Amino acid sequence: MSLIYLDFNRTTPMAPSVIEAMQPYWSTHFMLPTQSHVHASAVNEAIESARESVAFLIGCEPFELVFTSGGTEANNLGILGAAECDRTYDPVEGPPHLLISTIEHDAAMQAALQLGRMGWDVELVPCDSNGHVDADEFEKRFRESTQLVCLQLANHVLGTDQPVQELADRCRHRGIRVHCDATSAAGKIPIDVTQLGVDTLAISAHKMYGPKGSGALFVRRGLELKPILFGESREMGLRAGSENVPAIVGFGCAASMAGKCIDDAHETLRELRSRLIDGLRTNLGDNVTIFAEHNNGLPNTVTVQMPVEAKRIQKAARHLVLASAQSESPPDEMTRVLRAIGCTDKQIGRCIRVSVGWTTSRDQIDRAVNLLTEASD
Repeated sequence: MSLIYLDFNRTTPMAPSVIEAMQPYWSTHFMLPTQSHVHASAVNEAIESARESVAFLIGCEPFELVFTSGGTEANNLGILGAAECDRTYDPVEGPPHLLISTIEHDAAMQAALQLGRMGWDVELVPCDSNGHVDADEFEKRFRESTQLVCLQLANHVLGTDQPVQELADRCRHRGIRVHCDATSAAGKIPIDVTQLGVDTLAISAHKMYGPKGSGALFVRRGLELKPILFGESREMGLRAGSENVPAIVGFGCAASMAGKCIDDAHETLRELRSRLIDGLRTNLGDNVTIFAEHNNGLPNTVTVQMPVEAKRIQKAARHLVLASAQSESPPDEMTRVLRAIGCTDKQIGRCIRVSVGWTTSRDQIDRAVNLLTEASD
């Protein structure tokens, strides 16, 4: 039996057109854009063309986009780079205050916790049983010393969308910066950073059929941000190091492709997700629990509590690639998110996350349902 890949939220295969676009920049166009030669100018033009494509995908100006080594660096730059702009402590107000939801991706969460080790007061904001964070929960924790708020656009485990725009509106009136992790959302749902009103926003290429090793950070025009990597200055002085030209070109191609088919893909992915849920319910009935079923911002994502342990399912259904909790100490992202919505460790041990993608077929979904059913016997 052929492999059935259902872990597209973790990473996606590169699209053939992306691979083709990258090929010349490993060999023929190998120069760096800063070299003094006509061929280097062509490389620079390719980078700027990619910047325009990625910027168009999220609704910003090209000069507001900084290429990074991936979503992790983009999140770190958005959070730590903001913190570097103001390291003064008010003796009355206390240390700078940061608010972050309990269900953020590790890239954002660990960056925030690092600020805690540097003296910031880091406060975690809880979510409800569907993995949704209310903007009121953030606002009631605002202080005079609150300088930064972090909230993802959609949760990578549950798929739940978050009230980023509403929160950004409330923060703007208080002069509080908002950083948004959109790595799980970009390419799956439309993004307009102007409408969202955020100050910084992180995305990643390999989540949307582009190459690993390339990401981007939107930085609102006029916003002060400090670099967190040091060396030969690149990317408007916000990033040091030579550009990963092939990956940037591939990112641009993937963003262009995603922008053209995002609406059609949304409908297809949601139909596949519903087909999976219906199939599991038909075969297993009340023995399965669907999390955040009616509050799902990502059309491709579903997390299910199965009748048996996820380890048993993965061992029995070895032709399926899907996500489950992997560690307890320290907890991995899936464990941490499920604990945040009130799941017990026993429940978490029975949970799997299925995330479908552009290459997923209805036949694969039907086969996956049968494999999951057989593994649950």
